[in-house]
Parts: sequence; structure tokens; C-alpha cells
Amino acid sequence: MTHKPSQKLQVLDTVQQLFPSLKRPSVKTSVLVLAAGLGFSTLIPVYAANTASQTSSINQKTQLISQNGKKVEITLVSYAVTKAAYDKIIPQFVAKWKREKGQDIVVRESYGGSGSQTRAVIDGLPADVVALALALDTKKIEQAGLIQPGWERENPNNSIVTHSVVALETRAGNPKKIKNWSDLAKPGVKIVTANPKTSGGARWNFLALWGAIAKNSGNETQARNFVTQVFKNVVVLPKDARESSDAFYKKGQGDVLLNYENEVILAAQQGKTDTSYEVPSTNISIDAPVAVVDKNVDKHGNRAVAEAFVKFLFTPEAQREFAKVGFRPVNSTVSKEVQNKFPKISRLYTVGDLGGWNSVQKKFFDDGAIFDQIQSGQR
Repeated sequence: MTHKPSQKLQVLDTVQQLFPSLKRPSVKTSVLVLAAGLGFSTLIPVYAANTASQTSSINQKTQLISQNGKKVEITLVSYAVTKAAYDKIIPQFVAKWKREKGQDIVVRESYGGSGSQTRAVIDGLPADVVALALALDTKKIEQAGLIQPGWERENPNNSIVTHSVVALETRAGNPKKIKNWSDLAKPGVKIVTANPKTSGGARWNFLALWGAIAKNSGNETQARNFVTQVFKNVVVLPKDARESSDAFYKKGQGDVLLNYENEVILAAQQGKTDTSYEVPSTNISIDAPVAVVDKNVDKHGNRAVAEAFVKFLFTPEAQREFAKVGFRPVNSTVSKEVQNKFPKISRLYTVGDLGGWNSVQKKFFDDGAIFDQIQSGQR
């Protein structure tokens, strides 16, 4: 039996990624340092091994860079598959701000499964900007009191910064002849998809499967039967889209990978493997939002930079970088520039067409809901 690490230790690990200069002499002392130095209300100081002077020195290292006239710091928390885009976007924004404002910026970054990142922010990860895989995760942070209601109206396109759809990636030459959703239910087809309980991408995959029937002349019973059959063919449920890709590309698991279209395109660009892929013409619009974490930016004194960074993500410059790594841009100018890059979708529906995230979460992904029922029925 494996045991999951506590959410507090997951937050601790993530913070160490953001603040690599902070040594971790032990779990107990690190929890003390984080509780004292970063103000994580969920982390309890359980061990006092350091002297006052030692603690003060470590606290100085872990504190955010002073938000003064010379340098400012913001922390971006996003889901795993966006990293390649932000690797290009962030330097452009930093250079633009320096050129226009004469101020240096440090952007800390954290990437992981959208659900896991959401829990980490709620538990105390000091995000100033969150760019997550689905609006439901951003809403959870809002409900925790960290983001003010109405964040969707603060930016263009209701704060949706990228689009994508679900793609079916197969082994080179597509030996199992997987062309569309119906092929996933055939006996002997081995499927890789992430776990909807921890991955935003996996929830999109699940909804794409459901909508392939329910939004294509089928009824709810037919949709459930189809999705149940597909999940009988799932051979591995990694925690996020990135780990799903690794299972398929690096470990050779499965005949087909359900994944973001952008992730498939990026993998091809990076030469990870020789594969084929299909984009079903009935598909769901994967809409990823971005928001400023109000409580944190007010605490850190960096609201102006955080808001400017979010606005920059909607500019043609940033949208072109998203498009280069496979995201469908939301900026109309860039969309026209790259329209021939992406397969046409004849029947595109949204999560709103399935009742909206609150309804979808309760119906499909809450404990004991349809996904859990399908999983338990397989055991």
C-alpha cells in the first residue's frame, strides 16, 4: 500500500521549488521556518530547534524580495503543461516592464496538476497569479477567501487565457486504428489518461468522452455506458497531464493517450516520440482561466505588477507564444494568424453546455459521484 504525503508537506515541497536557497534540515524544522517566515496559517510550528538568531537569518532568506522601487517579485502558480509557454512569455514581460518602468522583476514559478496546485494555494502557497486548467479550481480559491468575486470580469474573454481540445494520441502508424471516440471502447484498446480527482486535464478528458455521446444525439444512459466501457480500458491513471505524457512516451504504456491537443503538439515539437494523433470533430472547448490572488498581492504589495502580468498574457505577443506550443489562442488577431495550424471542430461544446462547473463537479467528480461509481464498478 502506498501513502500520499500530507498536503502540508506537498506545500513545503512546492515552496522549496520556489525558494531553492532555503535548506531543509528536517521536516520539523522546515515546518517551523515556513510557519514563521512565510506566514502559512495551516503549518503549525511543532519543533523549535533553532536559536532566535538562526531563525531570523533563515526568515530573511525566505521572505519575498522587498517590493521597493528597484525590484519586485511575483509568484505564478500554474498547471503542468503551460510551462513551455511561460518559459517564453515571462522573459518578454520582464523585459517590457524593465524598459517601460525601469524596474527589475523576479517571477517565481510553480507547476503541477491543477487540482494539486489549487489545494497548495489554499493551504498557503503564496501565489500572486494563478493560471489553472479550469475555472472550478479558480473558484475554489475564491471560495477560500483569497480571490475577490468577479475576477472573471477583470480581464478580456472572461479571463479565459487559452483554448484547447482533447486529442487522441496513438503509437506510430496508429496500429490499433483509433480514429474517434467510439474506438476507445473497443476490446483490447489500452488507454492512458490522468485521474480526474487530481487533474484538471483529466476532467476535460472525462467531459469530452461524456459529451461525445450526450452532445451528439445520445442520452445520459448511453453516455454513462460508453464512458464506463472506456474506463475499463484505462490501464493507468497518473495524477496530472504531464505524468500521463511521461507514462505514454517514456514508459511505453498504453495504445492511446487522451491529452490536451497542445500537449500533443508540444511533444511532437520536442521530438519526444514518433506518434500519430487524431482530434475528434466533436469536442469540448478546454478553457483555462487566469486570475490575480487578491489577498496575496495585497499582502505582498505587488498588485500593480501582478495585474500587469495578467493583462500581458492577453496581448498578441503572449498569445503567439501560447500558440507556438499548441494552445488555441483567444486573441482574435493571433487566432486568424494560426487558424490553419489546428484541425477544424464541427461540433464544439463548452462546460456551460453540460450545466456549468458547479453542476459538473457535483454530478461527476465529487466523492461518490459518477466517476467514483464507474471506478468502483470496475473492482
